[in-house]
Amino acid sequence: MTTRSGYLFERQHLDRLARRYRPGYLTADPFPHIVIDDFFPDPSILDRVAAEFPPPDNRAWRHHTHQHSRKRALNDVTQMGPDTLRVLLHANASPFVDFLEQLTGIDCLVSDPHLVGGGIHEIERGGFLDIHADFNRHDRLSLDRRLNVLSYLNREWPDEYGGQLELWDDRMSGPVQRIAPVFNRFVVFSTTETSFHGHPAPLACPPARSRRSLALYYYTNGRPAEEVTDAHLTVYPNRARRRAQVVDIVRRMTPPMVVDAARKARYRLRRNT
Repeated sequence: MTTRSGYLFERQHLDRLARRYRPGYLTADPFPHIVIDDFFPDPSILDRVAAEFPPPDNRAWRHHTHQHSRKRALNDVTQMGPDTLRVLLHANASPFVDFLEQLTGIDCLVSDPHLVGGGIHEIERGGFLDIHADFNRHDRLSLDRRLNVLSYLNREWPDEYGGQLELWDDRMSGPVQRIAPVFNRFVVFSTTETSFHGHPAPLACPPARSRRSLALYYYTNGRPAEEVTDAHLTVYPNRARRRAQVVDIVRRMTPPMVVDAARKARYRLRRNT
């Protein structure tokens, strides 16, 4: 239930959650994260948020359809329903940010009023998101991205539908954690150069269903020295690694005479263009 002030969470409740889950967050494998079920005290608000998702053909959606992804997202608050706006407002307010700081040990967190990359996300049957590391800088705010916060809106979601969030190790050798996107499940994880995640297997839910979530990102002015790198966009190392492996296999299986002929043909083409 909501508090008498109308806020979605009681501070004392958030404080208890932070104290309970902080040790597990800091020691989680393969990188700091936590999964909290039944997170919203009044889960009916998530049903109302799900009911406010625009239809697939609504022009407000931004479609991310390319070799690494097939999903859609909406971060324009003027196109969102009242309950969606309420959740986003409360998740960006001081009590919730305080909770995230206590939970993660990251001080001076800043929410993003522009919802860059965040907002509401939806993936239909056959959709996917390759394993990746997120962009690390907010260009408009000149801040470092530090936390991903996800809430799932999918009731009656059996494992065979797929869509599990996979957390991979820093060697990209495979998933260490697989987190089902079930209703009222709350996931927080630190954003670093090696916080590789995604759901690479195409979604197998019925055509009438979709994988729905709320995504919020939090920032700081600077980050620990050992985490500092140049600014970059989303990085998809797994696909790049697979392409390199395929190229290497093809090269080893191709007779040297054919490789040499192809190399000479490319040289002549570049010289004549």
